[in-house]
Amino acid sequence: GNTQISTYSFLVMVCCFLCTHRMDLVKHTGGCHCGAVRFEVTSSPDLHVFQCNCSICTKKQNNHFIVPKNLFTLLQGSDNLTTYTFNTRIAKHTFCKTCGVQSFYTPRSNPDGYGVAPHCLDPGTVRSVTVENFCGEKWEESMAAHQSIRDMSQNPAESKTK
Repeated sequence: GNTQISTYSFLVMVCCFLCTHRMDLVKHTGGCHCGAVRFEVTSSPDLHVFQCNCSICTKKQNNHFIVPKNLFTLLQGSDNLTTYTFNTRIAKHTFCKTCGVQSFYTPRSNPDGYGVAPHCLDPGTVRSVTVENFCGEKWEESMAAHQSIRDMSQNPAESKTK
């Protein structure tokens, strides 16, 4: 009776979750405007992008998705990168010396990963983009509200949401 309905409901929920949250990974490539900096990153084709309103992200309109460092490879341009830091100096705002584009950086929220600009990816590998606002003006409060953000720079097998 009721046990069968709950089991059936559970199976439907699991199937719906698996269909909408596929863990398939793709290799994205991308880079800066002038082409001096090129990278590849392995992540889901369904990007979870953060739109931050801290002082620097507002100025440069920074939107990014977070990946573990070991899933990111700089293919070329390390000598063409320069880094800007401020305040806590944990975030490393890396950008191309020639064209000024920041295609990736090390976010304060995830110093063990990279924030990658989805608009710097080459076309053809992104299936969907979900944008989530992050209130960088109140960074500590936002980190408490977004506890799973730290897991985004962990390998999927190692990730444990607190």
